[in-house]
Amino acid sequence: MDSLRPLLTSYAYNILGSYEDAKDIVQDVLLEMINRTGAEIQNEKAYLTRSVINRAINARNRLQKMQSGYPGSWLPEPVAPETADGDLNQKDILSYSLMVLLEKLDAKQRAVFILKEAFNYDHEEIAEVLDISVENSRKILSRARAILHNEPIKEVAVTSADYLNKYMDVIRSRDIKKLEKLLSDDVVVVSDGGGKARAAINPLIGVESASLYIYAIHNKYYEDQQIVQGMVNHDPALFYYIDGKLVNCQIFEWRNELIHRVYFVRNPDKLIALSKMENEK
Repeated sequence: MDSLRPLLTSYAYNILGSYEDAKDIVQDVLLEMINRTGAEIQNEKAYLTRSVINRAINARNRLQKMQSGYPGSWLPEPVAPETADGDLNQKDILSYSLMVLLEKLDAKQRAVFILKEAFNYDHEEIAEVLDISVENSRKILSRARAILHNEPIKEVAVTSADYLNKYMDVIRSRDIKKLEKLLSDDVVVVSDGGGKARAAINPLIGVESASLYIYAIHNKYYEDQQIVQGMVNHDPALFYYIDGKLVNCQIFEWRNELIHRVYFVRNPDKLIALSKMENEK
């Protein structure tokens, strides 16, 4: 039964956007299964999958209510799947940019979309897992696709390390004009401090605003600090350390060799899992 933990955690994390909460949900479901009394369950995998997914949907609903009072922008909790051995299926974790996009959906829309597009469930299987009709499953998926403007689940794009190297070279050169040339015209920078770390309250949109913010943040806080390149949810990322402590995770989405989105995760609560993973390398 424990062999199902990585798959179950992947389901819960993709729906929730919180790795720590996903692990708790899976642990609770597995313990309840172990301590369960009564009729024998014929298909343990199906039962556990259904239990975890529905519990994740309920948790997601509670999380979305809490987000209304969240200080500033809310970003998903990032993970580094290659270091999360035993807890996650690397191939099943959605890209960070897609996780952010899915924030537009409500919990059930998100679950249906993920099951259909990422895990290749058919509508009959989704209906059984979520205890809804097949017709309702189709309608929920249609609404989700419309909200996302029919954005498909994309295969993970391999981003060359040269991109991050070039970015770091430009940042260190203190040449803001060169930085502007790395950004797409519709670039957006989002920063999440959770009220516990300094962060921009609103997204920075456009080349001028984005470049000034990125430039100022680096030169004011991180110019002489340790910066490590890596991957987060299959997207390229930079990890910033001060006195050996991870204080910022900067995640990039490139399109047509230009930076399209930049996400600063500074809320220390959302860096706990990354810190543990980095320490276990």
